[in-house]
Amino acid sequence: MNAKTTLRKAAAERRCRLADPGFAERVASYAGALALGPSTLVSGYVAFRDEADPALLMQILAARGHALALPAITAKGEALRFHRWQQDDALAPHPYGVLEPHVSAEIVFPDVLLVPLLAFDASGHRLGYGGGYYDRTLEKLRAQKKVTAIGIAYAGQEIAAVPHGPHDQRLDAVLSETGLRRFSNPA
Repeated sequence: MNAKTTLRKAAAERRCRLADPGFAERVASYAGALALGPSTLVSGYVAFRDEADPALLMQILAARGHALALPAITAKGEALRFHRWQQDDALAPHPYGVLEPHVSAEIVFPDVLLVPLLAFDASGHRLGYGGGYYDRTLEKLRAQKKVTAIGIAYAGQEIAAVPHGPHDQRLDAVLSETGLRRFSNPA
């Protein structure tokens, strides 16, 4: 087992211990701290297992007039695709077990991505599941326009340092139950 795999296992166990049913309400209370412009298109995600859940935050953002999207896995090794989504739209299970929007929903290009994670560090590096989906996606979207990546996490998911390589994309901020924490990302 390599170091990143060992770190992922430990981070997943830690996140499981941090899971809190009151998290969604507390993180949603910081919706205003995101300071999103009126036409900002926000992509969230449907929490899987014990991921920090952005559902209530997304509901508040929609009530404030923001269009929402959800990601879909197109193929292994490819960037995610985003589909416009509203609270009542049906979802379909992907073979990995995550829920995704219906393939017939409009394809969109979000301005802000709410991103799940296993761990993060003070520099904005994110430890994901190892598939590279969000790294490829952020790289592709950021080559086209300004895109903000906000990790949704329990505050206790922060670790001293996340190992990273040249293709790993940093987060612009993390939103946890303690508030919004922005990172300064070099250009």
